Amino acid sequence: MGNICSISLPADRIVSSFWDGTTEHANYLRKLPENLVELGTAWERLKELRNDVKRKVDIAEREQMQPLDQVQGWLSRVETLETQVTQLIGDGTDEVEKKCLGGCCPRHCRTRYKLGKRVARKLKEVDILMSRRPSDVVAERLPSPRVGERPSEATVGMNSRIGKVWSSLHQEQVGIIGLYGLGGVGKTTLLTQINNAFTKRTHDFDFVIWATVSKNVNLENIQDDIWKKIGFCDDKWKSKSRDEKATSIWRVLSEKRFVLLLDDLWERLTLSDVGVPFQSKKNKIVFTTRSEEVCAQMEADKKIKVECLTWTESWELFRMKLGEDTLDFHPEIPELAQAVAQECCGLPLVLTTIGRGLVRRRRRNGSMGDKVFPLLKYSYDCLPTEVARSCFLYCSLFPEDYQMPKIILIYQWICEGFLGEFDDMEGAQNQGYNIIGTLIHACLLEETNNDYKVKLHDVIRDMALWIACGTGKEQHEFLVEAVCGLTEAPEVARWMEPKRISLIGNQIEKLTGSPNCPNLLTLFLRDNNLKMISDSFFQFMPNLRVLDLTRNSITELPRGISNLVSLQFLDLSHTKIKELPIELKNLDKLKCLGLVSMYELSSIPEQLISSLLMLQVINMFDCGICDGDEALVEELESLKYLHDLGVTITNVSAFKRLLSPDKLRSCISRLGLQNFNGSSSFNITSLSNVKNLQELHISNCGSLEDLEIDWVGEGKKTVESNYLQPWVGGHRKVFEVEGPNMGCFCSKP
Repeated sequence: MGNICSISLPADRIVSSFWDGTTEHANYLRKLPENLVELGTAWERLKELRNDVKRKVDIAEREQMQPLDQVQGWLSRVETLETQVTQLIGDGTDEVEKKCLGGCCPRHCRTRYKLGKRVARKLKEVDILMSRRPSDVVAERLPSPRVGERPSEATVGMNSRIGKVWSSLHQEQVGIIGLYGLGGVGKTTLLTQINNAFTKRTHDFDFVIWATVSKNVNLENIQDDIWKKIGFCDDKWKSKSRDEKATSIWRVLSEKRFVLLLDDLWERLTLSDVGVPFQSKKNKIVFTTRSEEVCAQMEADKKIKVECLTWTESWELFRMKLGEDTLDFHPEIPELAQAVAQECCGLPLVLTTIGRGLVRRRRRNGSMGDKVFPLLKYSYDCLPTEVARSCFLYCSLFPEDYQMPKIILIYQWICEGFLGEFDDMEGAQNQGYNIIGTLIHACLLEETNNDYKVKLHDVIRDMALWIACGTGKEQHEFLVEAVCGLTEAPEVARWMEPKRISLIGNQIEKLTGSPNCPNLLTLFLRDNNLKMISDSFFQFMPNLRVLDLTRNSITELPRGISNLVSLQFLDLSHTKIKELPIELKNLDKLKCLGLVSMYELSSIPEQLISSLLMLQVINMFDCGICDGDEALVEELESLKYLHDLGVTITNVSAFKRLLSPDKLRSCISRLGLQNFNGSSSFNITSLSNVKNLQELHISNCGSLEDLEIDWVGEGKKTVESNYLQPWVGGHRKVFEVEGPNMGCFCSKP
């Protein structure tokens, strides 16, 4: 007989196993209402726990602590579960209510079974998350760099100065230290060296914080500088009010030891307004200023005057900037160095400026006086052309610390007549960029963080105004009262002689009368509060070429603007003008017209634009005109000399019309596409042929699902969502896309 293998199982285990499985599945059906209630209750408990954890995380973040990864993960899983549980409870409630046969049986047992099974499993997930809730420790304090090293060049004569400040910082009775001295003497350089010394020397401060103040104090900028060092400068921070920021800064710094380095104070800064606590001298504040009086206003425990360099230090610095080759080039150069050191007491800025200037020129050109500005003027005198000197002095019309867009500056130079060597706009622009490069290399202009803007150093601007307003043939040609708090324009008698007047950044509300200005070429009135200009105001300005009314509250232009028969540059951007007057047709020499962000503008007279036959630059981006796009494009086509065009288009047909003629397409540098609704597919790859396009802004095009741009051309390509500056140029490429249905946006090199 063959072997027989038998397996015997107890009958009760078989029955039990079968019964347990049957019961579990039956419970999915039978206990659905009960499980739904239990799931809802468990979920409410989990939400309460989640809220407690999130509250702890928020408190930790305010204290500059980093939430633990496991806590972030747990919160993320709870957030994911919330949608699922909410949907499941809703579906389960609906299913329970669906009964038939007198309300005793569900209509669809299979559906009810699946739903019951999902509810039971989701209840287990909630229980598991409850059991794995985070401990009381939800975050940790990350070590932050106590001080960040700032870039600096090689210096001369700083060791003794640093030692003096450093020893003062370690004196218990000293809390506030004021460093004061002449502009250009090296105060900022010294403060930079103090900052960097903290990276190399032992100290027990939690934070070493740098903030730049400058003449026009912006408390929120100072608060942002501080918070970047002690907190997380994210969108949540940026949305806070100034008082809220002050409270946050106070809460953190009141429990820390810190050193606050404030550069370029011009007046008393109330620390509590910023949020800086200063109840004890365990914390230190060091600031720089040109005025000893500010040291008293800040109640400095110690004042340290930053002296000019000694002769030995001056000579060392001068040799460093000059280089041995240049130093030996001409026998008069050592004599010049001695004159510099003696006549300005070794002012580092002057030594650096002249030294670098001589490296390029390798010859002495210009006389030296007995004051600082004549010494600074040496670099001005060494500029290669009179045009470059005129362009440099023109920069002094702008306020202190003002960042000048290069392209606007160049257009103003062109319209003033400085760049008349070239008949074509492109040639004049290139000449303008070359001059900007020359001024930067001569240390008379400074580059900013934005490669399309430049600025003047405070001392250099003061020197430029000294030249423009007080010496030689330029005397009385400039009237500059920018950011002076004026509520009324200067008296009429002062308008007679100047060629250039700048009243930027005041609070002037109206311009009345008829000032006689036979010489006036440039008038800057931007950033005031102008609400009214009388019809006769422009009556006696026959030679005015540049007029800037940007960022004012005027709602209409005076009809007397037709008297400005020589006007070539007119900027009305960011004003509240509702309609352009037909009298603008008289401005037949106009080359540049700015109408950026004129949101109230609802009407441009027919044939006005096309009548401006000499127009070469026009920026109409976001100017409020939403109808008549095609008629506008037709007028733009007729402009024979158009070179640079900025425009916003609101429909497809106008867009196609804009790109159809080669000449018009080649002029486009800034383009906005807005409110293109009703077209589900829209091909803008034709922009690949717009060689000079620098900025593209797409907004409120809700029906566009896919945009692809093949970009051809030179320059940096970036994606930005920043505020559109009027007439921004240079070589920047900007793509800005807004709208809920922007499915894809890509740029290809």
